Amino acid sequence: MCGLAVSQVTAESGEPARFLSPPPSSRLLLRGVEVTEHKDLLHQQMMSSGKHEVMEPQLQASSVGTGLLSRLPHIRQFGRSSVGPGEPGLSCQKTESSRENRCPLAAQNTNNSNNNDGKKDEKKDEKKDDKKDDKKDDKKDEKKDAKKDDKKDDKKEPPKEVWIMDPATDMYYNWLCTTSVPVFYNLMFLVARSCFNELQYRNTTLWMVLDYISDVIYYMDTFVRARTGFLEQGLLVKDAKLLKEKYTKTLQFKLDIISIIPTDLVFLKIGINNPEWRFNRLFRLARLFEFFDRTETRTNFPNIFRIANLVLYIIIIIHWNACLYFAVSKILGFGSDTWVYPDKPVYAQLARQYIYCFYWSTLTLTTIGETPPPVRDIEYFFVVADFLTGVLIFATIVGNVGAMISNMNAERVEFQAKIDSIKQYMHFRKVTKDLEARVVKWFDYLWTEGKSCDEKLVLKNLPDKLKAEIAINVHLETLRKVRIFQDCEAGLLVELVLKLQPQVFSPGDYICKKGDIGREMYIIKEGKLAVVADDGVTQFVVLSDGAYFGEISILGIKGSKAGNRRTANIRSVGYSDLFALSKDDLMEALIEYPDAKYALEDKGRAILMKDNLIDESLVAAVDAKDLEDKVNQIGDSVEVMMTKLKKLSNQYESFQRKLRQRLTNLSNQVRSLRVDE
Repeated sequence: MCGLAVSQVTAESGEPARFLSPPPSSRLLLRGVEVTEHKDLLHQQMMSSGKHEVMEPQLQASSVGTGLLSRLPHIRQFGRSSVGPGEPGLSCQKTESSRENRCPLAAQNTNNSNNNDGKKDEKKDEKKDDKKDDKKDDKKDEKKDAKKDDKKDDKKEPPKEVWIMDPATDMYYNWLCTTSVPVFYNLMFLVARSCFNELQYRNTTLWMVLDYISDVIYYMDTFVRARTGFLEQGLLVKDAKLLKEKYTKTLQFKLDIISIIPTDLVFLKIGINNPEWRFNRLFRLARLFEFFDRTETRTNFPNIFRIANLVLYIIIIIHWNACLYFAVSKILGFGSDTWVYPDKPVYAQLARQYIYCFYWSTLTLTTIGETPPPVRDIEYFFVVADFLTGVLIFATIVGNVGAMISNMNAERVEFQAKIDSIKQYMHFRKVTKDLEARVVKWFDYLWTEGKSCDEKLVLKNLPDKLKAEIAINVHLETLRKVRIFQDCEAGLLVELVLKLQPQVFSPGDYICKKGDIGREMYIIKEGKLAVVADDGVTQFVVLSDGAYFGEISILGIKGSKAGNRRTANIRSVGYSDLFALSKDDLMEALIEYPDAKYALEDKGRAILMKDNLIDESLVAAVDAKDLEDKVNQIGDSVEVMMTKLKKLSNQYESFQRKLRQRLTNLSNQVRSLRVDE
């Protein structure tokens, strides 16, 4: 296996060379070392004999040996593991002795190959080290770059806030007012200047100034529209990019672009007295309608504003129709027939021209007057169009006006219906005239003071959160004036505010009488109350707005000499508006605030002690009675528990008896089965 077949003819004997094989000891060598050894030995013999003719197997062996030398380090490792742990020293000794004795050149070549392999390993290690160093350097560079980027980010200024117009602010409404002025100007004067030439020629400079001012406002409004926020899930969107994208996708954006096209450039060829080329400015009418809608929601008199708005629409329609009538007359020729505008010196003035046309337009559109009949076909067509416009538009407008007037009186009609029904009831029950008059006066007071609306009915469509906020805004400061509530928690005050009930008392009505059980406390919102004697005439003191009474009686303080009964007579001097807080509502709110309950009782007790209205003996008696009641309650509870325990014990004994019986029956059945087997 490890030998080399070499064909060699020596000069001395002429015999072919033998198969060279290593000694037995050298067979423990690895293949690569063995081949190298025999190759060197053969080379030495050939040099000594002077014959260099080697057959093909020798060349193959040489090439194989060279390939194996390159893989020597791996083969060595494999050889160490293949020799086994039994006799590693023996194989190594034999190999070394055979190398030194028989093949010194092979040993030298092996050492050289080992050195070469060592150098290769060193180079590989150096390369690995270089790679590691490069990786470390790369990591360091990355860290440095990251630090530099962080520093750059720190040095960068935060993004600048972009100006956004909030449509819910007064600023937006004021801008709508500003924008609606040039829109209304173009709506009214462009058509008039186009039809009435004298109006255009007289004030050319003024019209140019006003036109270009309106154009500047139009350009500014386009920018404002692109920066106007909108609500998304109740939140205002402030991203300028999103606002711009949304605006550019709308139809209004296209109309706005059309409205700012500089069609005035045509004036360079045809002259400046042609305002009809500016009609594209009318594409921004949406701003005017938006202004009307916003004003209607902001005004305190929406019905009046709606009526005024409809009247304005009527005037605009009549104005446009008057201008068109004058333009048609100008085309057909003034005075050419009885229908067109007359061509007389009296009608040559600008004011007369407009007034005559406006009058004719009003009569035609409203169909309430006689006008000259048309003569030509185009005149018939114009009159028919006017009649249709009057029937469709004016009928709608007049109907809306009637509905608005009815809505304005709807509340009064509803309130009057209530009064009529109460009058019928009192007449049916034969109520005295004096009492009937008092009832009617009370209703008149409610209507005069604007207190006829039911707050619960008005606020029923609002969510509870908004109801609470409205109640807090209206009543919280009033409740804070009460001494016992001044240091209470805000949450308790909110609970109490929601439970306040408005009440109205007529002149002479008693709010409470001496000796009555106190179930409510009162806070005066408006009006005057008098503390009177038992005769109802003598006044001790007068309570006015912001005063309160009855707060001690609803607390039920122990030891109070008056208990929970009223200690004075209180009567309304005139009509009085009060807020009432019932004892049940207070105790219900105090369930969630036990500390506040004790604090309120302490404050009430201090007030009673200051006025010498509390009896300590009564407090002790009440405490003893409360203690006795608690003991009795505990005794009753113990008796109930004993009764339940007896029932449970009896049930347990019954269960045990039943269980024993079942076990006995089962054992008997088992015995019978065994006997049968």
